[in-house]
Amino acid sequence: MDLWPWLTAALLLLLLLVQLSRTVRFYAKVSLYCAICFSTSILAAAVCLLRHGGRTVDNMSIISWFVRSFKYLYGLRFDVKGRQKLTVDHPCVIISNHQSILDMMGLMEILPERCVQIAKRELLFTGPVGLIMYLGGVFFINRQSASTAMSVMAEVGERMIRENLKVWIYPEGTRNNNGDLLPFKKGAFYLAVQAQVPIIPVVYSSFTSFYDPRTKLFTSGTIKVEVLDEIPTDGLTVDDIPQLMDTCHQAMRTTLLRISKAPQENGATAGPGAQPAQ
Repeated sequence: MDLWPWLTAALLLLLLLVQLSRTVRFYAKVSLYCAICFSTSILAAAVCLLRHGGRTVDNMSIISWFVRSFKYLYGLRFDVKGRQKLTVDHPCVIISNHQSILDMMGLMEILPERCVQIAKRELLFTGPVGLIMYLGGVFFINRQSASTAMSVMAEVGERMIRENLKVWIYPEGTRNNNGDLLPFKKGAFYLAVQAQVPIIPVVYSSFTSFYDPRTKLFTSGTIKVEVLDEIPTDGLTVDDIPQLMDTCHQAMRTTLLRISKAPQENGATAGPGAQPAQ
């Protein structure tokens, strides 16, 4: 039995559904994004192994080169303000808001040299994506074990000073697409105070004008990125962490609400659609 007519018909039906159904179009784009991430990870891992032979922060420049090409496929544009503030030649902790699976594109768009991320341990077991993260020098934390997480953070603090690393952390601790900021967790601030390095906040505008899983919206769009002035931690102690967290949260939230725009449906403009973080 010849399968080609059936395959052709199925493909044409899928293309028709993509054109007619917003939900189908949304899931098709998300599925394609995940497939591209997996396939690109395999290719990037091969290049990293050939170029550097194993796990090193130097692989991040290779990974970044691959990921930055994704934006052209999805019609995304990054409008970056203050990029030069990330080109400092000393260790620091970079914090940013965390919205969706698309954050990786935003991170790689402005990733400075010698910068690694801290990620949850579960991502290490996501096949080629976990492999490429490992090769890029990402630090993995078991969030279910406080003692293990603290041990990893202590190691990160020592290595960032010894190897002149920048460490990128999402202080909200989880994805949040409500157009506002969640309360911050202490890890990033404890690390900065422990190592006595400055914090550089980075704010990405809300994705909800072009990407919203709740309404199955996924179109092209512009993401505004603003790098804020670094916040020193010289002389601060653990007792100062709550105030440091509040200072960073207020600065980032003010910037987020200023640079974000609400989604427009049928010419109507809505607000940011979120309650302030408590």
